Amino acid sequence: MKHLFLLIMLFSGIPVSAQRSSNEEAAVKTTINKLFEGMQKADSTLLRPLFTATARLQTVVNKEGDITVHDDAIGTFINSIGKAKAGSLDERLSGMEIKVDAELATAWTPYVFYFQDKKNHCGVNAFTLVKMNGNWKIQTIIDTRRNDNCPDLPKQ
Repeated sequence: MKHLFLLIMLFSGIPVSAQRSSNEEAAVKTTINKLFEGMQKADSTLLRPLFTATARLQTVVNKEGDITVHDDAIGTFINSIGKAKAGSLDERLSGMEIKVDAELATAWTPYVFYFQDKKNHCGVNAFTLVKMNGNWKIQTIIDTRRNDNCPDLPKQ
């Protein structure tokens, strides 16, 4: 009987943990979606609160087989978005895979980027987020970019 009680107690915590994980994944997704909304609106004020103070934007660059990583401060990225014409930047996702552990989350988002309604490039974003003061903040974005084999994605 004692073992049965322990098993019941052990398994009774699983739904709560799964629910919490699902809620956290949804919150991470909301933060990432706000980033793309801010890009579409060319609204730097929408973007600023999404990032940590030390956030970085990186791009894996492949120039004829020579692989490097280009590194930008998030402030530079945010300022460039604020100077764009509203509606000219449209990053469309074909999926989002999120993993969460405590205050750390990652998201893998394959994308196609459209500039002024024309397909420009595609690749994958890899996000790292940290939960700070109850809010998910983006710490890093590293992406790949290519011009070939980019699928057509519908406007969302």
